[in-house]
Amino acid sequence: MKNIEAQVPVAEHALLSASGAHKWLVCTPSARLEETFPETTSEYAEEGRLAHQIAELKLRKHFIEPMGPKTFNNKLKKLKENPLFQEEMLNHVDEYFNYVCKIALNYPSTPYVTIEKKLDYSTYVPEGFGTGDCIIIGGDTLHIIDFKYGKGVPVSAEDNPQMKLYALGALSAYSILYSIKKVKMSIVQPRLDSISEWEISAADLLTWGESIKPIAQKAFNGEGNFVPGDHCRFCRAKALCRARAEFNMSLESYNMMKPPIISNQEVGEILIKAQDLVKWVKDLEEYALSECLAGNDIPGWKAVEGRSVRQFTDQEAAFKVLMANGIDEAMLYERKPLTLASVEKLLGKAKFKELLDAYVETPPGKPTLVPESDKREPIRRISAEEDFKS
Repeated sequence: MKNIEAQVPVAEHALLSASGAHKWLVCTPSARLEETFPETTSEYAEEGRLAHQIAELKLRKHFIEPMGPKTFNNKLKKLKENPLFQEEMLNHVDEYFNYVCKIALNYPSTPYVTIEKKLDYSTYVPEGFGTGDCIIIGGDTLHIIDFKYGKGVPVSAEDNPQMKLYALGALSAYSILYSIKKVKMSIVQPRLDSISEWEISAADLLTWGESIKPIAQKAFNGEGNFVPGDHCRFCRAKALCRARAEFNMSLESYNMMKPPIISNQEVGEILIKAQDLVKWVKDLEEYALSECLAGNDIPGWKAVEGRSVRQFTDQEAAFKVLMANGIDEAMLYERKPLTLASVEKLLGKAKFKELLDAYVETPPGKPTLVPESDKREPIRRISAEEDFKS
């Protein structure tokens, strides 16, 4: 495949990042507020960064830099020395790699491909830029592909602001060279067996870009009202944000209700307010603990050692002592079957499907309550009266 380039992503981050668009498009002052808090990372984020590096190496070898097995293996070996590396990471990266290859091969002629491309969307968002994992262009179609290594919840590509900002950046970069009319977006999450795809016309995407300009300007200026919501869990100010605190504490207003039994309307309203309450309290606890451990005072609270669990200093040596004293080795171990997920991990998805697909079923999940905005179809129970009428 020809006409392909790659660019190493820069380390700096935009104030109005594409990944944070779901926050600052709703809660415009949040970006400036987050600036006052230090950036943090986590083991999960570092694990994702390593997976992206392996994916880039594989894509680079396949599309950009022909390299012999020795060179490739040496580079891969260095990445595998990272303590966060696990062998299963290679399988998950391969799923993303294979998806990119499939998309590229589906174009009627050799497309243009670039990976880890810095994208400038500052035409619509002040100082806005980000890094696109993979961009493929052929004919009149631009395809943006995002690789997410996390295993939290599936992320939908539908109307996704992060993907749309990346697409706007790609349109700005390539519209002079290509007559792009369609924009396709994909989010690949191999650890969740999730690939979400969505398509929008270039014209509609540009219209959306124009529509967010005033919102982005307010966010850049730190103006507007704080709007608590589900997006708060990704905000660095989530523990100390006053608007979030006031929103959660507003449940006290329900103490003034007079009727002895609340209505379904009130149940719905309380649940909407309360769904973030547990998350907020957990965020406060984590913040307070970190402050106490740093030697700062949180009135009424202190950090102590939690419950400790006994453990062997050397289990193998301890078991040898037991066996030497007449304890049967079989008494010291439990034999239990692997879970379905563990067997699939052991065999690999293809072999698992080949051998065991006939023995696997996916029963309906346990009914659970979710906000009306959830994309899953609602369960509708038929009452005995309705059943009788039918």
